[in-house]
Amino acid sequence: MNRVLPVLFLCLCFLACSETEKEPIRIAFLADVHLTNIYGTLSDSEFRGIPHPSTGEHMLIRTMSAQLRSTRIFNENYFAFISALDDIAERGIKIVAFPGDYTDDGQPINIRGLKGILEEYEQKYNIQFLITTGNHDPVRPFTQDAGKRDFLGEGGKNQPIFSTPDAYVIHPETDHPVIVSGDVSELGYKDIITELGRFGYTAQREYLYWSTPFSEYEPATYSYEKGVLASALSNRVYAVKDGVLIPDATYLVEPIEGLWLVAIDGNIYIPKDDNEVVSNPANYKSPGLGYNNFSDNKAYFMNWLKEVSEQADDLGKIVIAFSHYPAVDFNDDASPILKNLLGESKWQLERVPAERIAKSFADAGINLHIAGHMHINDTGIRIYDDKSIVNIQTPSLAAYRPGYKILTLLEENRVLVETVTIDSVPGFNQLFPLYEMEYDFLLKTNDSAPWKRDVLESKNYHNFMLWHLKEVVRLRFINDWPEQIRNILLTEYIQDFTKSGKPALSSEIAQTSAYEMLLDMYKIRNADVLAFKDIPDERIEAYKKLHDTWKGVEPVTPLEIQIKQFFEVLNAFLNGEPADSFIIDFSTDELILAR
Repeated sequence: MNRVLPVLFLCLCFLACSETEKEPIRIAFLADVHLTNIYGTLSDSEFRGIPHPSTGEHMLIRTMSAQLRSTRIFNENYFAFISALDDIAERGIKIVAFPGDYTDDGQPINIRGLKGILEEYEQKYNIQFLITTGNHDPVRPFTQDAGKRDFLGEGGKNQPIFSTPDAYVIHPETDHPVIVSGDVSELGYKDIITELGRFGYTAQREYLYWSTPFSEYEPATYSYEKGVLASALSNRVYAVKDGVLIPDATYLVEPIEGLWLVAIDGNIYIPKDDNEVVSNPANYKSPGLGYNNFSDNKAYFMNWLKEVSEQADDLGKIVIAFSHYPAVDFNDDASPILKNLLGESKWQLERVPAERIAKSFADAGINLHIAGHMHINDTGIRIYDDKSIVNIQTPSLAAYRPGYKILTLLEENRVLVETVTIDSVPGFNQLFPLYEMEYDFLLKTNDSAPWKRDVLESKNYHNFMLWHLKEVVRLRFINDWPEQIRNILLTEYIQDFTKSGKPALSSEIAQTSAYEMLLDMYKIRNADVLAFKDIPDERIEAYKKLHDTWKGVEPVTPLEIQIKQFFEVLNAFLNGEPADSFIIDFSTDELILAR
């Protein structure tokens, strides 16, 4: 369903405020920062990291091989994070929310790094930071031993760093001996909230109101002292199984008059063995499926959301919810087709929220939800009779196409949503000489699938992240596709996907590699309309023609079925809800293009 009403950008004239009018409230959302503290120091080890060949400065960075096989990068996003915060500060935005995965696995060294950066910008620019949990922070409800095998070491070898010495068996030809440090363990709720509590997790004096699903006071009877008592983690637990109590770090905060931000802890940890010790972190499954893990044991949560919404209506407050996990299908409603085409376990389809999730949020009165987790730019809307919900997927700074969202609260029940891309990042390439060393080592050891050195020719951060996507598709995502269509995508031209009544394609487009078309699909899926900067207009038009051609085809063979489904998915991505700059009009449930 596409409920878009295109309007001229002059419709935003109401943003112009006279000297006597109040400035509109603006909130920036930074999702999936995945911060690795590359300048951090291990507090319990003499190992300082790898020295930069030019500056001599020691750094704790992951290998490029690790980055190009992951859905996120680990190193350069540090610089992108600083650039995003600088951009936010320059715009004068005073509230910044993080929908989870603010660090890469909640290690002490990364938590300290994030805390230091946030405190610096808080003090310098008077910015309030509000965070909530992701599946990478905390990875499990309780602190656990962990580490990584692929930090970059001297000579281009892997440098394993683990919190316990017996966690990894090295391969001498490719690995240095293990460095042991507790600073790479993965912190649980208690330790993370102890370090980062002041950023929303616990009540602060400057908040006008703060509560949790477990606090017993009302807005009229709230005091800071009551908020402090309610902040204790022991007062914020629920039973995931009989006798198994897990923290719920959800909170409601009023940082400025009239705005209620609901920071949802969407992490639900399901025990693997009911007979295991409750505090054993290894006994819990990853919370990565998000709201699909919701069950009766968290029924209190939706009841609380409904109470919050009703209170907000009575008090004239604006409610915006944010969490790590999507509340609405993020594949432009192409998920059923993708499941038929690829299988239910590919393309992260198991993370697509069930329809009951969106309806539950809407029934609870939550009509605006900001999410992350998927590293994509997308907008989803659901309308149920007199209820509706808009879910905004915030792009990651660590994946293509990097950026963040700004929400501006307008008059007459409208919200302006803007997407800011982080294309130019000072220092994004300063680690490239270290990757050159790694690449040379890979060639010497006859790595069977080394990454392409061309990535180190990137001229800016935008180009670098585009290269990252291309390499992830080549090294990983290509394997998601069924063999028959994969072979054609890898070996044929776009013209080979035509059928009877062939669309009129230029010779240049017709003879373009079908693999380029696959890459374009991933670009559009990740960035929505923001990907059009990286795709020629003529190719976009060709894809529409190919879809129209296959729309009238009755497929006979399995391959024809796959090809038709391919174009159905691509067409859905090309025609999704607005995902760049648009206005949500909640009085009419319309999404209005703003530029």
